Amino acid sequence: MLELAWSADELARTRLAFSPLWEIVASVRVLARPGEHALHLPWVRKASGALADAGVDVTPLADLVAGRSVPRFLTPAPASPVPQLVDELADLRDVAPRAVRRELEAMDPPRSAAVSRLHRDPEAGLDRLAALMERYWAVALAPAWPRMRALLEGDVLHRSRLLAAGATEDLFRDLAPAVHWTDGSLIVAQRHVPALGAPHSHGLVLAPSVFVWPRVISRTHAGRQPVLRYPARGIAGLWETGGTSSSGALRGVLGRSRSTLVTALTTPADVVELARRTGLKQGVIAKHLQLLRTAGLVATAPDGVHSRTLAADALVTAAED
Repeated sequence: MLELAWSADELARTRLAFSPLWEIVASVRVLARPGEHALHLPWVRKASGALADAGVDVTPLADLVAGRSVPRFLTPAPASPVPQLVDELADLRDVAPRAVRRELEAMDPPRSAAVSRLHRDPEAGLDRLAALMERYWAVALAPAWPRMRALLEGDVLHRSRLLAAGATEDLFRDLAPAVHWTDGSLIVAQRHVPALGAPHSHGLVLAPSVFVWPRVISRTHAGRQPVLRYPARGIAGLWETGGTSSSGALRGVLGRSRSTLVTALTTPADVVELARRTGLKQGVIAKHLQLLRTAGLVATAPDGVHSRTLAADALVTAAED
């Protein structure tokens, strides 16, 4: 069990970020054990077929990440709120050889041929690994990334508002069943995780993830911010392809089109995705989104991704009761 005692300084240093590199690592683990990740089976079926058709062999990567422990050089804390994969892979290529060997030697035996080859020549091995990750990303994750990114950005936006308001208990309330806020301490119920009870003045990196579901994963590093990866808010609807229907109560308040849009925003989306979800025309969607923004029910990010506000969440929940 991990326990982080909290203080005002800890809260001030806490930040939110997500990582494309982490999603590569976590998604390969999902492919290795799809039965443990039933929510992602629609993606597993599509990605497995695409990888087979493209001739992408993920074995060298799976050998590194499919075990109980994943090397730390593959799971660094995100350096910025929305890091780019190209930058994360550049950092991966620059990991010191001694750090690579140290992490590989800490892995559970036996060591596969691919892992042994990386251990012998870390610099060349990291180049090969980064190239494989680029290819894997293009085939398996890039097609789904706009939807995934919208979900992750929506979680960051939601929790950033709570963090700015100092609502610590609300910030952690719905992260995951294994995470609890109790008497000024954050409790993460995990096996094989050392406890850290005293405030450490580094805060916390809260990292929403798609493929970490249904678990949470924490990492503590001496002298660095702990990282807590948790399932992004709204993950249950990520791979849904059917239409949406709003309640009669909500339609009575907002009208049919606007209630449909608010209901469809279970996860953040752009106009194209909303058209797919609702069957409404893009011009109609844009018009009603403007009205919903004016009413304080929808927020729009600079890249055109729309998400429900807390007020809209409360309205939808009340209408469903």
